[in-house]
This record gives sequence, structure tokens and C-alpha cells, in this order.
Amino acid sequence: MAYNTRVGSLAAYEKGVIELNDDLRKYAFSNIFEVAGGAQPFERVAVVQNLEYVAEVVRVEGESPWYAAPHDEFAVVMDGEVTFHFVKLEEDQVPGHAGGATRLGAKPNGPTMGKVTARRGHQVLLPKGAAYQLASAAPAVAIVQTMDGPETVKRWSDICVMA
Repeated sequence: MAYNTRVGSLAAYEKGVIELNDDLRKYAFSNIFEVAGGAQPFERVAVVQNLEYVAEVVRVEGESPWYAAPHDEFAVVMDGEVTFHFVKLEEDQVPGHAGGATRLGAKPNGPTMGKVTARRGHQVLLPKGAAYQLASAAPAVAIVQTMDGPETVKRWSDICVMA
């Protein structure tokens, strides 16, 4: 049996399906490009949740606000090109809550740590102790692995198949 793997993009994707001989209400499936296509820039929409951990789809378009989390996160660019800018936080500036990323009011005044430009398939660490900003000249899509937190948007009824 031959398999054909197709990689989608925000501009061109085919919504996939999974055939199960089971109750579909036990599963949550979504198409990340469909979710990103209907999201506002930098909205962090949960598409997977396991206990307190989530994978958020982010539509990157322009420059995001600055974010920081009390733990390491990572992002995988799924479409387009995203530049991640980093600023070192002082210990007392690292968010103290137990959840995911927090939107900061403005760019932190700590030392610049540099930037990473990532394209489809590239993974970027978003380390604890650093604030980060995402930027893209054209619409792009990233998945951020983090914990459920104040920036996590849940739209389960919009993105899940309910049988």
C-alpha cells in the first residue's frame, strides 16, 4: 500500500478526516489551517488539550504583543516565516502564575537576547525567563506548546466534530 503525504498551508489545504469505528465524541480533531484562517492575528486557539497542557494555533500577521511564561514553551512554524524576538527578564518579571503565557503591557526593558527567524517545520524554544514577540510580514501559522493559561482561547464547539 502506497501513502502520499501532503503538507498544507494557510493558502491551500485539504481538510483531513480520520475514520474511526468508535464514538466520535471521545476525540477532538481540528484542522490547524482552518482554525488559523478563522482566527484574529495572535489569537492563541487551543486545538489539543491534555490535562493542563495545550497546543495553541496562532495566526501570525504583523507584530504580536510581548509574551512571557513561567515555564519553557516551544513553537513550530507550520506555514510562512516567523521571526521571534527575545528580551531577558529580571527574575521578578517572570510570571508567577502556574498557567501558560501572559501578555505583557509593553516591550520589557531588559537586555535584548536576539532573534530567530523560522520557516515551515522549524521549532523554536520560548524559554522561561525571556519575553518574546512574534512577527511576520505575511500571514503565517505556528503551533505553540504550552500550558492552559490566560491567553488560551477555547472554541471546542467550533472546531470539534460532535457526533
